Amino acid sequence: MKISELFKQTADIPEELGEKMIEGVTSDSREVQKDYVFVCIEGENFDGHSMAKKALELGAAAVVTQKKLGLEQEINVLNTREVYPELLSVFYGSPEKTLNICAVTGTNGKTTIAGICAQLTRLMGHRTGIIGTLGTDTGSGLKYSHDGPPTTPEPRKLYSLFEEMVSEGTEYCFVEASSQALAQHRFAKNCFNAAAFTNLTRDHLDYHKTMENYFAAKLMLFDNCKQAVVNIDDEYGEKTAEYCRKNGVPVKTVSLKGNADFYTELVKIYPDRAEFIFTDSAAKKSYPVRFALTGEYNVINALTAVVMCSLLGFHTDEIVSALERIRGVSGRLETLYSGEFTVIRDYAHTEDGLEKLLSTLKPLTKNRLICLFGAAGERDAGKRPDMGKTAAKYSDMLIVTTDSPRHEDPQQTIDDVVRGIPSGTLYEEYTDRERAVVRALEIAEKGDIVALCGKGHEDYQAIGDEYLHFDEKEIVDKYFGVL
Repeated sequence: MKISELFKQTADIPEELGEKMIEGVTSDSREVQKDYVFVCIEGENFDGHSMAKKALELGAAAVVTQKKLGLEQEINVLNTREVYPELLSVFYGSPEKTLNICAVTGTNGKTTIAGICAQLTRLMGHRTGIIGTLGTDTGSGLKYSHDGPPTTPEPRKLYSLFEEMVSEGTEYCFVEASSQALAQHRFAKNCFNAAAFTNLTRDHLDYHKTMENYFAAKLMLFDNCKQAVVNIDDEYGEKTAEYCRKNGVPVKTVSLKGNADFYTELVKIYPDRAEFIFTDSAAKKSYPVRFALTGEYNVINALTAVVMCSLLGFHTDEIVSALERIRGVSGRLETLYSGEFTVIRDYAHTEDGLEKLLSTLKPLTKNRLICLFGAAGERDAGKRPDMGKTAAKYSDMLIVTTDSPRHEDPQQTIDDVVRGIPSGTLYEEYTDRERAVVRALEIAEKGDIVALCGKGHEDYQAIGDEYLHFDEKEIVDKYFGVL
């Protein structure tokens, strides 16, 4: 590909430079090779412009800058972050024109909804990929695990995955769009056929600083989609739906309470499932559903997935039939052991996530609800006391431990959580999370539910700069002699 072809929609290129052939596009100076285009991006801790001259010395065909450096083979643009995914899209053959890409954003529910959508489309006979917290499946099975890095990969990885899906004949791809990914412009324009908004609660304020900034990042998805489905039971969902209407984005609303395009009635929650009826207001038709996940919040997740698939052109009867055949989602209300007592694991790692999970489990508990959880190190410390307070509200016994401490003292994360736990609450604390899990199992009695919160599907702990293997399913299996 010539440089002129790469930049045909983003910048005017001098004729002599435009004739150069290129072999790759990257913003990582460590990846630069001969005839690559190096995009200089200014980050919080590193400015790629400092490596522009070095990139040319390594044989780069051109460097893309937003600061004029006066270098030969320099292409200056207004915003390199915004231009980067546009270049990658062109370089990888505009995969979004072939692959039907859909995104889910919000604080909680992204993984569940993306997972349900992927299972639904597969059950309806279509090859489907998924990119998110659980890893990446290009359509032929889980092939890539992020092993700790962000929910949404960096742009070059993202677009190479899209290209791979196209080459494999994958038809649909469901992406978890994190707020950081949206704020950092990791997607090219007009990338998504459909998008969903779940909810917004306090999270990632270490990055966004304010809830206003956090919400603004989420809204960026709806500047980049053809149609949307929004949960209006959430106050930010109502704002998102209004934002879509004002900006001409067709939007369908969902609710557990009625007064939406799609709403539920007669919701019944059981330990192993949920049963409900949902109504399509426009069609004036209702559908009874038996769903493999429990909890009201999974009812709204399921309804959101149903509507997302309907936006893609699938018939509702076919979607509902598939919905009743799906399995659960790893680390989301996942039962690890069921005997005299029950052990579940879930990714709940925020105040809102704990509220939804524990308020669901409490009525299903015959004896005690034992909650194990911890706060992540080097992440929004302000939410830690609220997590402690919420967990104490529903639990009969708390085991306070770590999540991924990173470079922070694990005891500090525990102390911050404990500040929110009311006096008189029964709790124990352990800086060793494996010991904490074993302790929770040791004290469990007949009729108890043990909720292991925060890690969910994750099979690692981030300690210092390392990602160390840590899988709660393996710990539970070993305790009961399964391994």
